[in-house]
Amino acid sequence: MSVADPNRTILTGENPFIRLSSKDGDPNSTDASYWRIIHCPMGPGHVLYVKSELTDGRWRIYSDNIAMARWLQKTVQGMLNPELKDLTIPVTDAAFEKSGDPRYFWTEHVSAIDSELALTWYDIGEPLLIHTQPNQAPNPRPYGVCTLLIPALGARLTVDGKEAKGQPWAREREGQPFSTCALAFSESWTEPR
Repeated sequence: MSVADPNRTILTGENPFIRLSSKDGDPNSTDASYWRIIHCPMGPGHVLYVKSELTDGRWRIYSDNIAMARWLQKTVQGMLNPELKDLTIPVTDAAFEKSGDPRYFWTEHVSAIDSELALTWYDIGEPLLIHTQPNQAPNPRPYGVCTLLIPALGARLTVDGKEAKGQPWAREREGQPFSTCALAFSESWTEPR
């Protein structure tokens, strides 16, 4: 019996996300998907896809590798959020730094010519290891994923020092405590060969 995943690995890296809303169950007032890619067909790099009242309710994309950012829009990120399949959304060149210890808090810093953003996760929970196959029922998706998801009951996004409204909300996933915000470390995505 082989222990190797039979699918083609198309990317590996990290994908922490923040989803905030004013009330539990309301539409997200902030959606932020941050990627630190170690390997993909378009090379390594970072990208932040963000939409919030701080971005006037429009998607903004920040990256240090535009080819990688666009490839993600055409593949995994576009599948996760169809609004981001729109390749006319401008990509702003940015620099990326991280700080913290994921056992306690984690911050991703994004610096662009016209703005400074910070995404912070805290009140960290117990990690979950999730592994799905491409086209796996009951919710088939064209890609599989193996990821370490670490829920965060506290999270914030700031743009030029202003904090986004809303908060994360507690959830349950696979019978374990989870959240609308998480650190997705050691994440690999696959597609059928």
